[in-house]
Amino acid sequence: MMKLIFLGPPGAGKGTQAAIISKALSIPTISTGDMLRAAVKAGTELGKQAKSLIDAGKLVPDAVIIPMVAQRVAQDDCQNGYILDGVPRTIAQAEELEKAGITFDHVISIETDDAVIRDRLTGRRVCPGCGATFHVTGNPPRTEGVCDVCGEKLIQRKDDAADTIAHRLEIYHSETEPLKEFYAERGLLRAVKDTGGIDSTNAIIMDILGK
Repeated sequence: MMKLIFLGPPGAGKGTQAAIISKALSIPTISTGDMLRAAVKAGTELGKQAKSLIDAGKLVPDAVIIPMVAQRVAQDDCQNGYILDGVPRTIAQAEELEKAGITFDHVISIETDDAVIRDRLTGRRVCPGCGATFHVTGNPPRTEGVCDVCGEKLIQRKDDAADTIAHRLEIYHSETEPLKEFYAERGLLRAVKDTGGIDSTNAIIMDILGK
């Protein structure tokens, strides 16, 4: 059993590492965004609640998100573990997950300096078709501006503009970073220094997990 979450600022490589570990350990990565879209599409009770809020331009509250996560981690493909993506983002969410009986074996915090993040995100390019992520210098596509996976033209997300990055970092430090202390107090936090290389950072994480 290997139940994990990743902490770290936007652009620290949480999604990249989650994808590698998900494949290596044969456990699903559970994205709250994907779950919301699936629940809305399936027309479940929680999905209907979420859709009405989204249609009204409101954020989906924890009272909807947490039960959705609980339903998802109870499914068969999570019997050997899972990686949660997108939650918890705040202490309040972490406390609600605990109340719902959703626990973790390790909380991996990828430690990356803000200056590195700013550099990394402004160079990030994503595929609007399949969601693959590249970087103009760190992980360039084989053909400049074209997705290796599906051939669509790559774009720079608005999220990766310099002023947006500054705002996202501010939110991370004020709302999400306090989770490090929350999980450290529970003996679950594992700090990993971002090496700047996907493989080398992954090797450190896999060593922590005993794999």
